[in-house]
Amino acid sequence: MEVFNMLAESVWILTLVSLVLLSAVFVFVIANSGDERDYSEVQKKWYAIRSKWLLFLFVVGVIVTWATLSPFPITDQHAAADENTTVVKVVARQWHWEIDNTEYNAGDTVEFHVTSGDVNHGFAIYDGEDRLLTQTQAMPDYVNKVRHTFNQPGTYRVLCMEYCGLAHHAMLAELTVR
Repeated sequence: MEVFNMLAESVWILTLVSLVLLSAVFVFVIANSGDERDYSEVQKKWYAIRSKWLLFLFVVGVIVTWATLSPFPITDQHAAADENTTVVKVVARQWHWEIDNTEYNAGDTVEFHVTSGDVNHGFAIYDGEDRLLTQTQAMPDYVNKVRHTFNQPGTYRVLCMEYCGLAHHAMLAELTVR
């Protein structure tokens, strides 16, 4: 999360600097728009600069896209869990969770295989202070994998994040980490 905040702040600063430079170009153009001259040489020069600027923006866009998406937070849906990961099956139903194991040890990495027996649900794990830790969709006939490492002992809550009917608000389960 700290890396993401640093990247977001860097992108914000880069955007501000780019806007200031672009504003300076507009001010320069407006200030010099009253001169009557032969602009063919100027046009040729600025077309070349514009091409390089476009190339620069393209490269920056690719780098920013790669940097912000490389720590992609979604579990690889096709990769098998390693031997140190506990695999837990989760089935969502109106309005309860069927979780085949709800007790883990601190430091355990758990890979939840989440599906639904009826309608779409949202599988979300919250810590003791109601902070969202991870989430995925629970959909009929499809298994989504979400992996989380429980670093702290405590009681965690599983809530549905997608309105699924009248008792949606009561769709709650608890996970215990020792």
